[in-house]
Amino acid sequence: MSDPADEPADPGGRAEQVDGRATRWTGQQERRREEFVEAALAAIEEHGADVSTEQIAARAGVARTRLYRHFAGAQDLNRSIAARAEQMILEGLAPAWDASHSPDRIIRTAVTTHLRWLTDHHELYRYLVRHSVTTADGENVVNDVKRLISDLLIRLLDEYVELLGLDPGLTQPLSFGLVGFVDAAAGRWVDDPLGVSLEDMVDLLARWIWAVLDGVLRDMGLEVDPTEPLVSLSVGPERSRRASRAPCPPP
Repeated sequence: MSDPADEPADPGGRAEQVDGRATRWTGQQERRREEFVEAALAAIEEHGADVSTEQIAARAGVARTRLYRHFAGAQDLNRSIAARAEQMILEGLAPAWDASHSPDRIIRTAVTTHLRWLTDHHELYRYLVRHSVTTADGENVVNDVKRLISDLLIRLLDEYVELLGLDPGLTQPLSFGLVGFVDAAAGRWVDDPLGVSLEDMVDLLARWIWAVLDGVLRDMGLEVDPTEPLVSLSVGPERSRRASRAPCPPP
């Protein structure tokens, strides 16, 4: 009888050990990449949109060559920075997209979040624009964020389409138009506020946005109270089709 010690080892066991080590290594790599991205964000805030790779590496406490062991060049690093920035923006805006809130609250929450993000991370925003950072799909990250926000707004407006019987063909151009307008106005305001405070800019943009939405609704014979929660509109076809004398936000 052969000695079990002479039997060949189970190749499956070795494979599991190798797979386990590979998994741990991959996890360590991902954690290091995340740490370097956070260091890059801090370096951008400290040194501005023209931050160098050396300054990012110094912030991370490593040599430039070691930094690039974890990224396939500057473009890969920039894409990782862009992905993190995109995540930060959408996480900040998430509380705004709630159909149980009133239009006024939704608009003001979204505008306030966007403006505060721009003021708190203005150098990061300039970095993304200046370097024309693209996503893994090759789309400019700033445009990608606008598209994602527009898609969220489209889904929100679709609630109005269903409840109020609006033309669904209006939601996409309306959403992209509003997002582009807010982004352009907010970007200009951050660069040169001209004495306009954050609170005043929120009030202005919120009023202008509702003026556009209100105009679209009125063209269809509807007057909606912007302080009334969206879900309260779904009380029957007569309510959705009836023009109610509702107040607009005060100037």
